[in-house]
Amino acid sequence: MKGIGAIIVTYNSEAEIGPCLDAARTRVERVVVVDNASPDGTVREAGKRPDVQIIANRENRGFAAAANQGMEALETPFLLLLNPDAELQTDVGMLAEACAPQDVGAAAGRLVDAAGRPQTGFSLRCFPTPAALAFEVLGINRLWRRNPVNKRYRCLDLDAEMAADVEQPAGAFLMIRREVWRELGGFDERFHPLWFEDVDFLKRLRDAGYRVRYVPASVARHRGGHSVDKLDPERRAEWWYRSLLRYSFKHFHAAGRLAVGVAVLAGCGVRMAGAAVRGWKRSPLGVYGRVIWFACLRLRAGRDGERGTVPALARQ
Repeated sequence: MKGIGAIIVTYNSEAEIGPCLDAARTRVERVVVVDNASPDGTVREAGKRPDVQIIANRENRGFAAAANQGMEALETPFLLLLNPDAELQTDVGMLAEACAPQDVGAAAGRLVDAAGRPQTGFSLRCFPTPAALAFEVLGINRLWRRNPVNKRYRCLDLDAEMAADVEQPAGAFLMIRREVWRELGGFDERFHPLWFEDVDFLKRLRDAGYRVRYVPASVARHRGGHSVDKLDPERRAEWWYRSLLRYSFKHFHAAGRLAVGVAVLAGCGVRMAGAAVRGWKRSPLGVYGRVIWFACLRLRAGRDGERGTVPALARQ
């Protein structure tokens, strides 16, 4: 469709990128793939489609930086951020129509699994509160999934068939109005290499006065976690905690920052003790030790630790 460009950030996505591209190419004007130095055949597979622009990074720049690269490469008024394991099932013009009003900054479609079931709990969420993130790092949301805090955070009671204003749809299938993306300075590249960069962007979008629309008639089939599953589990845990803390100290007030920081310290302490009981495995102890150190630095710096650096586009 004219006026829509798709950005697909890849890392070890050789098995997924083909179907994703084949579905997207027929539904958008331009497609840009930004590959973060995949050691597999992702770039080769994407290159079989000559109408697809490929930006092959020599190093893994992280999701936020790669997404900004892709969006900078496009001039279309609507930018569709799409995961390589997401396959469009319907037209995306409905998302562009939903984004068109001046008070709307972004729109998201419905993500479904291989069986066509809505990906409840992932596709749509509310912005995380200090309680939600504290429950997350303490394992409460995993042990008691339908607790009131988690039900609200993961929108577990939301009707996936109804169009609505929402807060935090997944970045796996998200359309952004280009002028809004430019106004906000793009994604904050400090969320490196991944996690919470889309949450942060949508929070800044809402704080700037824009709405986000959910359009369930626009559908993508989504596998989920294909790149994350290939990351080293220990580095993955460390990166997740770091990004969670960065988001918390950027957006929460002092009491919320303290609550999340203390919850991270307590949760990591328990995990370190468990690793010790299981045989003093050095790697888990090192991972959680580094997270505890980072959390202590965040608590000491407070919100000032997140000031002084702005997203890349805002510096241009």
